[in-house]
Amino acid sequence: MAAKGGVRGEVPPVEDTMSLTPVDKNAPEADASKNDGGHRAGRGVDRRRRRRRVLRWSATVLAVVILGGAGAGYLYYEHLNSNIKSDDLNLGDAKDRAARTQANSAGQTALNILLIGSDARDTAENQKLGGAKDTYGGPPLADVQMLLHISADRSNMSVVSMPRDTLVDIPKCTDPDTKKTYAASTRSMTNESLGRGGPGCTVATWEKLTDIHIDHFMMIDFSGVVSMADAIGGVPVCVDANVYSHTGTGKGSGLKLEEGTHSIKGKQALQWLRTRYGFEDDTDLARAKAQHMYMNSMVRELRANAKLTNPNKLRKLAEAATKAITVDDGLDTITKMYDLATELQKVPTERITMTTMPNAYDTVQTGRVVPTSDATKLFRLVREDIALDGKDEKKTTATPSPTVTDTAAADDEIAVQVHNSTRTGTLAPVSGRAATVTQLLKNKGFTEAVADTSAATSEETTLIRYPSADLQADAQRVAKALGIPTSQVKKSTDVSGITLFVGGDWRSGTKYEAPKKEDNDTTPASAQAINGADDSQCMHVDPNYTW
Repeated sequence: MAAKGGVRGEVPPVEDTMSLTPVDKNAPEADASKNDGGHRAGRGVDRRRRRRRVLRWSATVLAVVILGGAGAGYLYYEHLNSNIKSDDLNLGDAKDRAARTQANSAGQTALNILLIGSDARDTAENQKLGGAKDTYGGPPLADVQMLLHISADRSNMSVVSMPRDTLVDIPKCTDPDTKKTYAASTRSMTNESLGRGGPGCTVATWEKLTDIHIDHFMMIDFSGVVSMADAIGGVPVCVDANVYSHTGTGKGSGLKLEEGTHSIKGKQALQWLRTRYGFEDDTDLARAKAQHMYMNSMVRELRANAKLTNPNKLRKLAEAATKAITVDDGLDTITKMYDLATELQKVPTERITMTTMPNAYDTVQTGRVVPTSDATKLFRLVREDIALDGKDEKKTTATPSPTVTDTAAADDEIAVQVHNSTRTGTLAPVSGRAATVTQLLKNKGFTEAVADTSAATSEETTLIRYPSADLQADAQRVAKALGIPTSQVKKSTDVSGITLFVGGDWRSGTKYEAPKKEDNDTTPASAQAINGADDSQCMHVDPNYTW
């Protein structure tokens, strides 16, 4: 069968030993022109190159498998492409979508991938694994949601989990198949987003909450987790006591393990990922921690044992992976997934950081949680491509401010428009904030200041923007009067005059206090960060669930 990659014929031979190290593209190749066989030798070089590409794919794809519970296998097989199910990336309105991620100074762009675990009982197998017969055929819930952020330079990866019980605003979504439109809702559980048209609505919900542009999604259901776990061959996990996740009323995942470390796969792997009753405080937060441990362990296991001596096992892994997942249209071929896997493989295990979105229990709905201000900070770190492990290289010199070529006009001659940008990912905008700061400017002598009455927007930090060099001095004069650092005065063609954006860091008061930079880029302790290379993690068992 012909593949989309254009290669026909029999399966390329697979060597017994594979390295997870990327192929050195600069390594010398045999010069076909020096062989007596000429054309035949050239074909031999091509075969070796193809073999290396297949081997590299077979290894790099494991990164997708471990990080998303999904992946793919052999390159160049058309039937694997047909296995892959795809859906629209974002079902929300344009106004709710985050701006595309900008490239860094080296032209590199970060990647954001949303991993979704569906609890759909839409098949007999999923019903058997998931139980809850009363929900058979009902709307699926996105009970696992993890955002993978791969840094622009591919030096690190950050993962942010959102508990399924989180209350969020779900934007309006339109089902691409039925054309049914689901009205926007407020304070809804985040896992309900999947049943409002598909995974593209979950993506839209994340973008609205975090203002982080999501490039791709990968979704897997119960049976997919089991088939993938079986194909991979087992993942080591640890519990600090005997555990049995089961209650007298039938709740619990059914996981039963003795104290210590065990290699789990198949249905037992699904039980581990679903366990809530039995780990720590029996909440969704403990379940997220267990999921992080599982994923980190898979990374270590597959990279430490970088050999597959059974080609048939590799084929089964490829088949299971492509059948297990649903992806967006940007990942709907083996070639596209290969490109993604290549990028994932560049990240060292010790630079992978797993976190849980900082949250607090809601004061109205029992058992539900809401994002905290630490969550807003965590989202900003991801949005600005700041490594959550704190190991980014620090700049040794400050970026110099642009040279000011003229002098500022008198304060009462400087026109300033004040815009309310106090909306955050977790907090509504402060009503009347633009008018308050406008009056503050007038009191300081800037009588030409006016409040912008348009809808509030979101800026993490208060900024002053000006459109042209002849207004730079005036803009900096406004900043000085308010105590805003000159580093927050930016030239921008998005404004027609000097515009003050009152950000989320100045929601109250008449004195602006710039955030302390040394503390501002540190991952909040409430995110419960776990390093991908930490093999000492062991889930604490609730004593009520021991045996």
